[in-house]
Amino acid sequence: MTLQVAENTDIELEHRKAREAILRVRHEVASADPDTLRMLFTEARTHNGWLDRPVTDEQLHQVYELAKFGPTALNLQSLRIRFLRSAEAKEKLRPALSPNNVDKTMSAPVVAIFASDTEFWRHFPKTFPHNPAVAGLFSDNQEAAVGTATMNATLQIAYFIIAARAVGLDCGPMGGFDKAKVDEAFFAGTTHRSLLVCNLGFGDPEKVFRRLPRLDFDEVAEVL
Repeated sequence: MTLQVAENTDIELEHRKAREAILRVRHEVASADPDTLRMLFTEARTHNGWLDRPVTDEQLHQVYELAKFGPTALNLQSLRIRFLRSAEAKEKLRPALSPNNVDKTMSAPVVAIFASDTEFWRHFPKTFPHNPAVAGLFSDNQEAAVGTATMNATLQIAYFIIAARAVGLDCGPMGGFDKAKVDEAFFAGTTHRSLLVCNLGFGDPEKVFRRLPRLDFDEVAEVL
């Protein structure tokens, strides 16, 4: 009983710290500044060519350490990543790429293969420690596990792209590849399923295309 009381007290203390932190941020930062919004959204672009500048392990860690804070259902964090830097690793990917994606991928400093882990629930003792038994919702329901893993990993990919832009990297996400070949080459024997390939580096502005039109608010949204 004493241990349970102490544990509950610690949890409540952490809750209080979280509430204080968000109030402090809201007091100190009203919104992102215009330059940050340009960098992350309005003037950010998908890149198709790359400057001869390396991406370091430290930068990859920095991006992930930001992206991991994006919300996922039940804090399940189903995203898994393979970073390809060596020529040998990229050559393993080549046969799976659509022809128009080969050159820009082979020349990218780093290529990220994003995947979902369909057995994300195995990590609930760490990621959802107050109620790890929720894993039972997915461990015996493969359809639910796959759908949930895919949706939340896809969310995390978006967070990763924004985080990469935030630290000064450019991104070239691509869906043009054979998922079965990628899974066989990089995720054989695992519970990971590939979702997206994304080139990372410092984009060559000479190879940027014009921005295609975006749908307006009224074309996609309705306020009820």
